[in-house]
Amino acid sequence: MLKTEKQIHKHRTSSQIIMLGFLSIIILGSLLLMLPFATRDGKGAVFSEALFTATSAVCVTGLVVQDTATYWSSFGQGVILMLIQIGGMGIVTIAVSVAMVSGRKIGLMQRSTMQEAISAHHVGGIVRLTRFILKMTAIIELLGAVFLMPVFCREFGIGKGIWYSLFHSISAFCNAGFDLMGIKTHFSSLTSYSSCFSVNFIIMLLIVIGGIGFLTWEDIKSNKYHIKKYRMQSKVILTVTTMLIVFPAVYFFFGEFSDLPLQERILCSLFHSVTTRTAGFNTSDLTLLSETGQMLTIVLMLIGGSPGSTAGGIKTTTIAVLFSSAISVFLRKENTQLFKRSISGGAVRIAATIFLMYTFLFTFGAMIISRVECIPILPALFETASAIGTVGLSLGITADLGAVSRFILIILMFFGRVGGLTIIFAALTENKVNISKYPQEKITVG
Repeated sequence: MLKTEKQIHKHRTSSQIIMLGFLSIIILGSLLLMLPFATRDGKGAVFSEALFTATSAVCVTGLVVQDTATYWSSFGQGVILMLIQIGGMGIVTIAVSVAMVSGRKIGLMQRSTMQEAISAHHVGGIVRLTRFILKMTAIIELLGAVFLMPVFCREFGIGKGIWYSLFHSISAFCNAGFDLMGIKTHFSSLTSYSSCFSVNFIIMLLIVIGGIGFLTWEDIKSNKYHIKKYRMQSKVILTVTTMLIVFPAVYFFFGEFSDLPLQERILCSLFHSVTTRTAGFNTSDLTLLSETGQMLTIVLMLIGGSPGSTAGGIKTTTIAVLFSSAISVFLRKENTQLFKRSISGGAVRIAATIFLMYTFLFTFGAMIISRVECIPILPALFETASAIGTVGLSLGITADLGAVSRFILIILMFFGRVGGLTIIFAALTENKVNISKYPQEKITVG
């Protein structure tokens, strides 16, 4: 009993550390972006714009109210990139990394917080896993930048080309969606590279690697091609990720981009299928999508990436658990199963809770924005799904939204990155363990 209470208290304390860590970095980033030399005009950003941008960067979303390339100075862009890196890897990961480098001892509390931050299954090996995350992140981001350099250096020159390569590599790996292509056309993202195979392929690869999760990397590293030895979670993540890339891409190929040349059509279909899963870049004009295409994009944005990754959203594992639970009900099976493993009832309840929270918040937020801004509900749903899924795709209305709508998006971005349960556990610190049970009575559902 006493042990259980301590564990729960520690868990809640970990949640508070994670939430307050994100808040602190957002506030610090906002203050830095308000400095005169953070903007090209030398005046600095107003607090509301700085707060929105810092939240979007730390929450690796990519929604912006000012074009990143033309509004922010080199210093401002550097601050944004720093916030993206911290937000993508996680506040706790960065803090533990600093402690490791400085030679400080990593205590049990820090290990427990790290465990929750990256969705690890147990505390053991957390420090080793942190080293692995740091090493792999540095290698992947640097390789991504190197492979982008030939295109960007040829177009922008050596100095700017290297900076653009590094910026977009980190932004893609962290699933942030911030870009510097506004120098061509404001808010244009990667539309000018829609037919460039190398840029499309590298950005897509970085997005997928960042979105499958750190624990899945470790599984792949440890077991390589022996898929049968993978954890059940890794199998679920890889399977669902593949399905969510292939099947939507087929629809986009036949249903949305049929007027493009074949190679560009294939690239746009694949890229849009990948980027909707919390990355936020786009190589096509999203306003030209049909309402069906926009609705499918909303669904993909809500699902997002995988737990313990740089991506946000409801998560691939959550959707897998809900679908397998539904199938078990259809087949009248007592237990939910995935890859010949039973899923606990607690995991099913958590999955249902997360789905309900995301669905309610994104819908309710869209209703308020639609009413306040006097816009159709579909663009509002697109915007709130993009925010809570930490995606960053937009139908072009973000910059024109009023203060109330921007505040709603800030809340949704924060909720989507930190995690709904983390925020709730951080707030409900006074709950005590209740071992008593009420009499059970049946209720008809469905």
